[in-house]
Amino acid sequence: MKIAIGCDEAAYGLKELLRDYASELGHEVKDFGTFDAVPVLYPDIAHVVAAAVVEGEFDRAVLLCGTGIGMAISANKTKGIRAAQCHDTYSAERARMSNDAQIITMGARVIGPELAKAILKTFLQSEFQGGRSTAKVDRIKAYENGAA
Repeated sequence: MKIAIGCDEAAYGLKELLRDYASELGHEVKDFGTFDAVPVLYPDIAHVVAAAVVEGEFDRAVLLCGTGIGMAISANKTKGIRAAQCHDTYSAERARMSNDAQIITMGARVIGPELAKAILKTFLQSEFQGGRSTAKVDRIKAYENGAA
C-alpha cells in the first residue's frame, strides 16, 4: 500500500517513528515533512497530503500534529477527503470500516509511540465494510457536493 505521512514541528519525532514503522510493515511511504522541529503552518502540509490522496497517488495517509485536531480539520477541507482523528485502535478500525476514511490524524502530545504504532497498524489493516455504512458515507459525499 502507498502511504503518505506529514506532520508539524510538534509531531516531528512521532512522524519519524511512524514513517519507519509503516515501512517495516511493508508499505511504500512518502514523507511530506516537516523535516525538523522548525515551526510550520500545518494546514499547508495537510492540504498537500490530502490533495495527493484525492488524486490517487496514495492509498492512505497519516497526519500528525500536537493534538491531531488541527490536521483533521485542515485535511477535511479538501473535497473528497474523510480524515478521522484517532486516539485508540477501535477508532482507527471504525474510521476505515464504517467511514471509509483515507486519512487518520493523531496528536504527538496526547498519544505515546507504542499506541501510535498500534493505531497506525490497525488503520492500515482495516477495510471499508460497506453494508449499513454505505448510505452514510454516500450522504457525506452528497453534502460535500451540495446535492443533499
